[in-house]
Amino acid sequence: MSKKSNSFPIKYWSEDDQPREKLKDKGKTVLSDAELVAILIGAGSKEESAVDLCKRILSNVDNNLSTLGKLSIKQLMEFKGIGMAKAITILAALELGRRRRLEDALRPKKITSSHTVYDIMQPIIGELPHEEFWILYLNNSNKILHKNQLSKGGITGTLVDVRLVLKNALEVGATALILCHNHPSGTLKPSKSDRDITRKLKSAAQSLDIKVLDHLIITEKAYFSFADEDLL
Repeated sequence: MSKKSNSFPIKYWSEDDQPREKLKDKGKTVLSDAELVAILIGAGSKEESAVDLCKRILSNVDNNLSTLGKLSIKQLMEFKGIGMAKAITILAALELGRRRRLEDALRPKKITSSHTVYDIMQPIIGELPHEEFWILYLNNSNKILHKNQLSKGGITGTLVDVRLVLKNALEVGATALILCHNHPSGTLKPSKSDRDITRKLKSAAQSLDIKVLDHLIITEKAYFSFADEDLL
């Protein structure tokens, strides 16, 4: 059979159309997101193939895997063809992917650009429903000595203790700081309080010969860099 039918299980498709065979023969990178999720659930329904079911699910979350991972088991089970076991399998796989990204982010790295900071911090704070303020403490080579969550607050903002920031900097021997916080709302525009705390920390750090290299506002898909926008 060379052409797949929506009413046929995956095992009756041609090998070129079977996600498992495709991964085995051609590698994981050639598969679409829908095909990869289809491998997880194994089968669709009488009316819909596993891949078409997964395409439908992904289209409902704008083809965003992060959004898919935020759905509850109950929400996934609202899709015809997804039962409890399939919903749990999908969420477990996406959570493993999130944890893998987090492990990569937590490894000490050298900061070479604002994008490096984003790659490190996005898995940590980019998808949170509340705001958190973090400090990266760097040495003379711009390698991260320590990362510290300074405050955790509601969606309206956080409180930042300047004295604690500098105390931690001295304890780890940092010569530079990078400030990071997330905006759960998704907006990248710095607020007045964002600008004020940046100036306050920069001024206080200068008295100890510690530089504030950047301040990043991080959202799920993008970031704003004070340094890149010449706001430092």
